[in-house]
Amino acid sequence: MTVAQEKRIRAPGEGAKRYARAFYEYLQEGADIPAVLQQVQALRQVILENDELRSILADPRLDVRRAPELVKALVEGLHLGDEMRRFVGVIARQGRLAALSEILEAVSLLDAHQRGEVRVEVATAQPLDDAQRERLRDCLREAGYNTIAMTERLDASLLGGMTVRVGSVLFDTSIVGRLARLQNAMKGAA
Repeated sequence: MTVAQEKRIRAPGEGAKRYARAFYEYLQEGADIPAVLQQVQALRQVILENDELRSILADPRLDVRRAPELVKALVEGLHLGDEMRRFVGVIARQGRLAALSEILEAVSLLDAHQRGEVRVEVATAQPLDDAQRERLRDCLREAGYNTIAMTERLDASLLGGMTVRVGSVLFDTSIVGRLARLQNAMKGAA
């Protein structure tokens, strides 16, 4: 598995989880949680799909004084509500915009956990057909995961097979993963 793949599939860190818990508790004081969570997903999707935006957010030279301009552009461009505007503003003032996508993912994971849902992220080299998708769901149910929210994405670098992340556990049956394990085994035998 490459470093780039690992970064895309790792679970949110403790810092991101702290921000997520604080935001989720704030939302429970009367916000329209489903609507805000849709906005969380929309913003995260924009960040994931936009390389330039990710670069800007991750740039350590991003001045804390300029960050509010970026936040305003994001909030207005995506028509985000007041809760999201304030939340992203706090993230910007704390100098944590580089972790915004991770924090948004932590918010989604926390909500799923609160609802008893297990989030499963599947990366494949080729799109899954309905039969493969159902077999995967059956395997997850047999493993004790009853309420499953599965997201799929294509990753041609896997060459074949798939990676499946259930919470913080990663199952890697990709060809790239198998080759990496074989290479490590051969290094150990030498």
